[in-house]
Amino acid sequence: MFTLTTRSLGSLKFAPLLAATAIAAFLGTVDARADDCPNRGDLDPIYCDADGDLVADAPTDPSELVDPDTLVFAYTPVEDPAIYEDIWQPFIDHLKAVTGRNVHFFAVQSNSAEVEAMRSGRLHIAGFSTGPTPFAVNLAGAVPFALMGADDGRFGYTLQLYTRVDSGIDSIEDLKGKRVAHTSPTSNSGNQAPRALFPELGLVPEQDYEVVYSGSHDQSMLGVVAGDYDAAPVASEVVERMAQRNLYDPADVKILYESEPFPTTSYTYAHNLHPDLVEKIKEAFFTFDMKGTALGEEFKGVTKFIPISYKKDWNVIRTIQKANGVVYTPENLK
Repeated sequence: MFTLTTRSLGSLKFAPLLAATAIAAFLGTVDARADDCPNRGDLDPIYCDADGDLVADAPTDPSELVDPDTLVFAYTPVEDPAIYEDIWQPFIDHLKAVTGRNVHFFAVQSNSAEVEAMRSGRLHIAGFSTGPTPFAVNLAGAVPFALMGADDGRFGYTLQLYTRVDSGIDSIEDLKGKRVAHTSPTSNSGNQAPRALFPELGLVPEQDYEVVYSGSHDQSMLGVVAGDYDAAPVASEVVERMAQRNLYDPADVKILYESEPFPTTSYTYAHNLHPDLVEKIKEAFFTFDMKGTALGEEFKGVTKFIPISYKKDWNVIRTIQKANGVVYTPENLK
């Protein structure tokens, strides 16, 4: 089993990453606890879920708990991650103050890289986008505990299906025979939800229209605007932020369909962090006021982090993924 001592993570360098370590960790070997685990569900064999909350339990052996001097934080690579380091800085400063630790912002380039980093012990706190969250939970031992919400506790985003206003496409049925951009296989609103929900509306992806993977929500939207794709299902929160940054003109597009709300990016900690540190991390999230910060400006309509339950709040996502035959493996994540 790949292990790290309690304080060794703080001194790791993050580039270049150790490929051999990452591969060995991601393939995984069965933990000694595996034979004694009464319940595991979809979790990888190196984790256990004795309390049935669907997330990995903390190690029972105190020597396996991690308490790093430097915390590594990453935000989901839904869009260009480079622009988010400055946006997250006010929160990172708050996280430093509350935990008393150094904090390193780790700009990840893909969902699989982010999951791999947490599984291998190189990432301690991370925001995972909606669809990849169950992969992070089951493959990397991520424990979701928060997401962004409003003062009244409301949260969520929708799947919005866009086309150009001048495309001649006026209903979802008009997409038959067309070229539609999905984002990536693990994306909820960009792929999994359309495959589960569109057939009920009389439109079967792959069968009724050609699916082209764009790689990201912003690329899907820009491709629609440019006429590269006839339509694209995307996350409402992403295209709203794109419009705020004037990356496209909302007058150029129209919505053909909008779903019921889904949970947004989950904020998670690695399952093997020391419990005292976990409490400090939670305190930092739940005491941070986004109002007047770059983070609050970027994510309109939310003001704070609110507590969540992966078992309850991600049930709709797991249902969608089950309907699509998703199995939580590294290969399916990539």
